[in-house]
Amino acid sequence: MNRYPVAYRQATEEPEAFWAEQALRVPWYTPPTQILTYDDQQHARWFEDGEFNICYAALDHHVAQGRAEQPAIYWDSPVAQAKCTLSYRELRDQVAHFAGALAGLGVEKGDRVVIYMPMIPEALVAMYACARLGAVHSVVFGGFAAHELATRIEDAAPKVVVAASCGIEVDKIVPYKPIIDQALVQSRHQPDACIIFQREFQRATMGVRDHDWNELVAKAPFAECVPVKGSDPLYILYTSGTTGKPKGVMRDSAGYAVALAYSMQTIYAMNPGEVMFTASDVGWVVGHSYIVYGPLLRGCTSVVYEGKPVNTPDAGSFWRLIEAYRVTSFFTAPTAFRAIKKADPDAKLLEQYDISSLKHLYVAGERLDAPTFHWLDDLLDVPVIDHWWQTETGWPIVANQPGLEEMPIKPGSASLPVPGFNVQVLNREGEPAAPMEQGSVVIKQPLPPGCLIGIWRDPQRFHGAYMAAFPGYYLTGDGGYFDQAGYLFIMGRTDDVINVAGHRLSTGEMEEVVGGHPAVAECAVIGIHDALKGQVPIGLVIPKDDFSGDELALENELLARVRDTIGPIACFKQVLVVNRLPKTRSGKILRKLLRNMADGKTFGIPSTIDDPTSLDEVHALMCERDVGAADKSASI
Repeated sequence: MNRYPVAYRQATEEPEAFWAEQALRVPWYTPPTQILTYDDQQHARWFEDGEFNICYAALDHHVAQGRAEQPAIYWDSPVAQAKCTLSYRELRDQVAHFAGALAGLGVEKGDRVVIYMPMIPEALVAMYACARLGAVHSVVFGGFAAHELATRIEDAAPKVVVAASCGIEVDKIVPYKPIIDQALVQSRHQPDACIIFQREFQRATMGVRDHDWNELVAKAPFAECVPVKGSDPLYILYTSGTTGKPKGVMRDSAGYAVALAYSMQTIYAMNPGEVMFTASDVGWVVGHSYIVYGPLLRGCTSVVYEGKPVNTPDAGSFWRLIEAYRVTSFFTAPTAFRAIKKADPDAKLLEQYDISSLKHLYVAGERLDAPTFHWLDDLLDVPVIDHWWQTETGWPIVANQPGLEEMPIKPGSASLPVPGFNVQVLNREGEPAAPMEQGSVVIKQPLPPGCLIGIWRDPQRFHGAYMAAFPGYYLTGDGGYFDQAGYLFIMGRTDDVINVAGHRLSTGEMEEVVGGHPAVAECAVIGIHDALKGQVPIGLVIPKDDFSGDELALENELLARVRDTIGPIACFKQVLVVNRLPKTRSGKILRKLLRNMADGKTFGIPSTIDDPTSLDEVHALMCERDVGAADKSASI
């Protein structure tokens, strides 16, 4: 008991001593002597002079320490109707030879490689192979459209693009090669080569610079690990920004590994040899941290799942996997359980499976709503742990920490800050908010290891987006409050980034796409509450005065435009054509008021509104089209 407050106090008051101790959790080529340093803008750098390689720490080290024949990953794909197990030795050898193939194409330490793959073992092999060489990988979610892939290729400027020939959805095959070809036509940067892993379901037509994965690997040498400095970048992961231009979150190597190793024990309560199942994708930070790197750094086994929570084949898929692989810790987004609950409200399918191996269930990526929490809490005999973190932090900021000290669970709260994260809530004046008072959730510098070290090729954007609003603090972009016991309650975003099924997407970027249609004069895209996905976007569009076409046809064109530019993952499925948008006299669209209106919440008319009758028109249309929970009985 009381291990948490001791650890939290030490991490806050003596960060160098605390993290020097945690650094002993991973193997080093050269142990660091500089634990904490600062760059020119006073942003933290961890273990800067240490020499390290995360591929060695996660694979080679465990092979040398006696885990060579232990499963490193279980791959299970109901959509491909295939399964396989790779031991630590087998995964290490595949990684080493693919690293040799990359090196044969000229990839060296510091070069970038973009990876565009589904949830197959080769995705992990490619990521680890880059790390093995000291190259920087950037994984792009396989569902993103050509435009999104092009912007990331152009920004990261990779020497090589690695992809699969296709992905497999519930009801269709998605060819990846045409998307890559379109992206490269749109990109000003051109890679030297593309490596294509051919899947039997849809083989790709190869071009001049394309190389077959298997052919390359067959003649590639075994590449050894390349030591890198502790603060050298490991990967770039793009996340939505409020400007519409994706932000390339840059993560270091050693600090990330130390943080993940610490979290695997203290937060996820995992012991070496146990099995962790994280139902996510390698295109998102959750996949990077707790499918690819975290479990293997801890000497655990990771379940890699190519499927959905429902329809592959049914809503019992997760329970099947937990039984089949004797999963100890399971982590997914609340939206997955909302889908399961919708398909199997009484959890009849659970009765078919023995999930007694499960010790903890974790959810994150969006706020865990009370109905979903209680459904899970009533259903399962294990703690249901909500925790909160971001792409930028790389690992949990606030969490119940059963590996350190079990805490009481409060529905609606992610519990207490994790040691290393000095979380505070500030009011508009920048002063600490009182308990129960909402404000901006911030983290006092220095940020702990594992957090972003910058925005790729844009240091000013890094400082401006995260550090400038409250000097000395990192701005999370979320609002919330602490209760009297120090539990943090996150209430939602304070910018225009919305959370669709655990995926952060920019409404600003969607507005750029919608506004680019030649018939659109003005538009607003807002995120509204959705019982299944947490939030979904909806567009409100004012056509140009000379528009004489069919409004329904315009709406369909705009839906297709967003789908083709951003991808189906945006879930952009509703557009309303309106005459006016409610604005302030200065011309600012009242987006928060529109959100409240669509969500059926009470709202007042601000004194700064330019034309109150515009609210009546929009509200009436929302009710007519059954938008969200718009209240037909409400009067404005």
